[in-house]
Amino acid sequence: MLIDSYNLILGLCVALGIGLLIGAERERRKITRSGHKAAGIRTFAIASLLGAVSVMLGETILLGIALLIVGQLALVAYRRTRDQDPGMTTEIALLLTCLLGGLAMSKPLLSAGLGTVLVSLLLARSRIHNFVKSVLSEQELHDAILFLAATLILLPLAPDLPMGPFQAINPHTIVSLIVLIMGISAIGHIATRILGYRYGLPLVGFASGFISSTATIHAMGIRAAKAPTQLPAAVAGAVLSSIATILQTALIIFFIQPDLIKLLYKPLLFGGVVAALYSLVFTIKGLSIKGVDHEGNSGHAFGFKTAIVFAAILSSVMLVSAALTAWYGPRGVLFAAGFSGLVDAHASAASVATLVAHNKMMLKDAVLPVLVGLTSNTIVKGIVAMQSGGTRYASQVVPGLVLILVAVWLGLL
Repeated sequence: MLIDSYNLILGLCVALGIGLLIGAERERRKITRSGHKAAGIRTFAIASLLGAVSVMLGETILLGIALLIVGQLALVAYRRTRDQDPGMTTEIALLLTCLLGGLAMSKPLLSAGLGTVLVSLLLARSRIHNFVKSVLSEQELHDAILFLAATLILLPLAPDLPMGPFQAINPHTIVSLIVLIMGISAIGHIATRILGYRYGLPLVGFASGFISSTATIHAMGIRAAKAPTQLPAAVAGAVLSSIATILQTALIIFFIQPDLIKLLYKPLLFGGVVAALYSLVFTIKGLSIKGVDHEGNSGHAFGFKTAIVFAAILSSVMLVSAALTAWYGPRGVLFAAGFSGLVDAHASAASVATLVAHNKMMLKDAVLPVLVGLTSNTIVKGIVAMQSGGTRYASQVVPGLVLILVAVWLGLL
């Protein structure tokens, strides 16, 4: 009985606190805006307590009746004030406050957390509006909607079971990897937007490496060929993009098969450290460059076409790897990993990790194919460096790539 009384008092206190907190914010909003506002601190506090008392007396049925009453009153108030303020934030917040008051009687911590989130959204009104209108570009808004759609709609709907020839395709795994690639790329884009290009090409190269290290090395080579004075910064950006490749590979493997990363963390760590050390001198020189071009600063947050291509590559690689494994055993996976690594190191690592996760390959047999895929991908990067930036650019990028490979294989030993 004592416990029930304690929970009852706790729920009522949380409900009252939520109503007062949200009402205080709306009350201050009334002061800053002309015209009559229907709801202030007292109204919100009463609405929250109404929801709490409704649950206490009549459970969900009485709470539903209370919500209908509050909704009708909010609608009447909106019709009276919509000429001065066409927004419906206060009315919707009032309904949610009543609902949170009812929730406080059974889940006070959850209710308090949601109430804090609501107050934070109300307080951040100006900053949110300014961010969407002035900071966030139309393309970035489109990308954000696309990412949320993939995360909240496509991912839950993707079936989580192996299918297709050799049972090699898992739609949920593929969509999860697409979302992961999009998310990592968006983080790199956000970092670039916040810090700007004034820190030079190394930061841009590192951030772009999460999208495509090979494409980044190509872009840096084009820049170095056109502006030889930017060669050190371009080399730093190219080598740092390989660090992004290593980090992304590690994250993908950890996401699919965490046990596999325990066998690969030393090679990947050694390769990342060597890349960081090699690029240090070029990074210092690159950071001293002034007036780096800001063009493209508010473009795509991630390459959706790149993510789709990645899904197609991954599906093909998983199918080929499963077929070669079934026909030739571990040697078939090794060949498939080297072949797919020529196109994408992440797809190669993901396909091998997926085979391990589905118990189609032994954990110890997966280490070598991952490193072979990373090696073949690095060879392609060296060829791209020569093709895009010429001999001078490649002569400084390729040694760094070679040292990274040496460190990776030494890490295996």
